[in-house]
Amino acid sequence: MIATGVVVCFTLLGCVWGQAHNSFPEGFMFGAATAAYQVEGAWNTSGKGESIWDRFVHNVPDCIANHQTGDVAADSYHLYPQDIQALKDVGFGHYRFSISWPRVMPTGDVTDINQDGIDYYNKVIDALLADNITPMVTMYHWDLPQSLQDLGGWTNPIMVDYFEDYARVLYDNFGDRVKWWITFNEPLTFVAGYTSGGCTPPQVNAPDVGNYLVAHTVIKSHARAYHLYDDNYRDAQNGQVGITLNTGWFLAANGTEQELQLAEYTMQSTLGWFAHPIYSKEGDYPAILKETVANQSRAEGRYRSRLPEFDEYWINYIRGSADFLGLNHYGSTVLSAGDGGVQTLIDPSWPKSSATWLLYTPFGMRPLLNWMKQEYDNSTIIITENGWGDEGELNDTIRSNYYLSYLAGVVEAINLDNVNVIGHTSWSIIDNFEWASGFTIKFGLYSVDYDDASRPRTPKASAGVLADIISSNQIPEEIFEALHADPYYQMYYPSSD
Repeated sequence: MIATGVVVCFTLLGCVWGQAHNSFPEGFMFGAATAAYQVEGAWNTSGKGESIWDRFVHNVPDCIANHQTGDVAADSYHLYPQDIQALKDVGFGHYRFSISWPRVMPTGDVTDINQDGIDYYNKVIDALLADNITPMVTMYHWDLPQSLQDLGGWTNPIMVDYFEDYARVLYDNFGDRVKWWITFNEPLTFVAGYTSGGCTPPQVNAPDVGNYLVAHTVIKSHARAYHLYDDNYRDAQNGQVGITLNTGWFLAANGTEQELQLAEYTMQSTLGWFAHPIYSKEGDYPAILKETVANQSRAEGRYRSRLPEFDEYWINYIRGSADFLGLNHYGSTVLSAGDGGVQTLIDPSWPKSSATWLLYTPFGMRPLLNWMKQEYDNSTIIITENGWGDEGELNDTIRSNYYLSYLAGVVEAINLDNVNVIGHTSWSIIDNFEWASGFTIKFGLYSVDYDDASRPRTPKASAGVLADIISSNQIPEEIFEALHADPYYQMYYPSSD
């Protein structure tokens, strides 16, 4: 726990206190999100090809809670008008959804285009625009065509070319109406499928090697898709291209040098691994990551680092290859150094989520955004996921409070610290298939009854809370009072009294 009277002020973040400005800027974007495999269903119909997640859930059912699959999921392939109505009822201005690569290109190859898949996404996009909801499209949200995985998947550098072809198909078919593109969702998460061989597809067992190879290919693929748009489509289509990266925030409980160094290294070796090559002024991987992995590799008897190198061409090509930074943030970690080394602390007063990895820690949002402002030259940020998982109760008070308190941190970062955050996206508009957790964890603002074949949607209380935030464009003052009283928040932003 935090010792009484301890105040830690990070010089890059500042120690700011004063009257909170509780209104979002005019034009601030509020939206909600889903992903294709998690909601669409129709896994093998209308010409769709097999994805690595299709193969995984069918071949390794013991990896998924209750042997559940995304074969039908929320059936959004057929019920997308209900999802759009839910978005409209809350008042969301944008919908972040992903396109299933194997639905539009069943084998992942440009010679194999599935017109039914193209038609489906055209219908979704047109229906959104008809209701004045802006489509925000993720190109890759983990459902790689199995045919491409058979070639080695993201460990194979040829994937840079395949991804460019895929991006071109999307720009050609949808770019006249889609103005927000996200190349990849959370590469930090999906590289795990090439590391341990455990319960994450494609189950490649290459510890501390596969993950670095995948990241290298993914970063190059992102840059290729960005430059393709910049060189060939931007003038006519006038859209924006970014990437979505996930991170927590790491708080040094006592401000010791050991805690601070570990917190900084953890940020650089997770978020920085992918963000530094794209958003920093110097480009390339973070120096501390390159040095650490090189030293570890030498100690292991290797002749080269497990972390591949970008040559000068790729450093320059990747640096600046984004119009915005998509941020997925759910919770923070408190680090405490003692005789046994650095440990993580969980305050027993924090509400518990049904997702073991998710902690109710709103104090981390503002300092995280400030760290990103300093590290990445105040790049434009869109929060592309943020949300709370529970067991599905309709009176979801904790989720409502979660959004209020996290958004309070966002609005303070904007108004007090001048962080360039232009939007927030709730995860998720509906309960969906939460990967290895199946349907056991619920993130939706709307409940989906998975015991009913018709998959009815029912609004939860949190949907009304988000509707009030959006219509008023502000956070109630009492929410700031609670946030400011949080001792962890006060470590960064101590009160003046």
